[in-house]
Amino acid sequence: MVQSIVELRNVPGTEAAVGWAGGHTLVVDRPDGKAGGMGLGFNGGQLLALAIGGCYCNDLRYVAHNLGVEIGEISVTVKLELDGAPLVATSAVLSVNCTTSDGSDPKTLIDRAWAICTVANSLNRGVPTTLTVV
Repeated sequence: MVQSIVELRNVPGTEAAVGWAGGHTLVVDRPDGKAGGMGLGFNGGQLLALAIGGCYCNDLRYVAHNLGVEIGEISVTVKLELDGAPLVATSAVLSVNCTTSDGSDPKTLIDRAWAICTVANSLNRGVPTTLTVV
């Protein structure tokens, strides 16, 4: 089993949070003027969309590496729909453009990466989420 742990803490003097995993950090906040937000970082919906798209981009690279194919360019757009109260993600649609350096058809890369995409597969299977107060 592989485990991933991230940490988040408040940023003094703001109502934002900084999150990190290893040596990588990002700022989480609400839009400027919304519930004390200052627009200093990504909101939860944006982070979810980035997680989906970022995982897929990485998986394109994994598949290409395993097949010995060099990727020319990757362009991914994630359209995340949110609705309801509480606000929840109701759908995510990825649009991908991927080219290979040798001009070969990237369809195999695109399809295999989608089949192994950890975040998309986790969401599609309904990953259980729990809260523990410490």
